Amino acid sequence: MPHVIVKLYAGKSEQQKARIAEEVTKAIMATTSNAERSVSVSIEDIHPSDWAETVYKPDILGKPDTLYKKPGYNPF
Repeated sequence: MPHVIVKLYAGKSEQQKARIAEEVTKAIMATTSNAERSVSVSIEDIHPSDWAETVYKPDILGKPDTLYKKPGYNPF
C-alpha cells in the first residue's frame, strides 16, 4: 500500500496537483505492480521561506538513507 507525500512550493493549482498525483500514481503502479486502488498521494504546500527548515533539514539532510534522488541545490 504505497503512500507518497509530495512537498512542493505553495502556489500550484488544483489541476497541477491532480496531474502530479496522477503521474506519481502511474509511476508507482508501473514500478511496484500495485493496483491503482492501493496507491495514495498527498501534496503538502510549503511556503518558500519555510522550505529549508521544514523540508531540507529534516527530510533531505536528516534522512540520507531514504533519499534516492538528491537535489542539485543547497538553500544555505
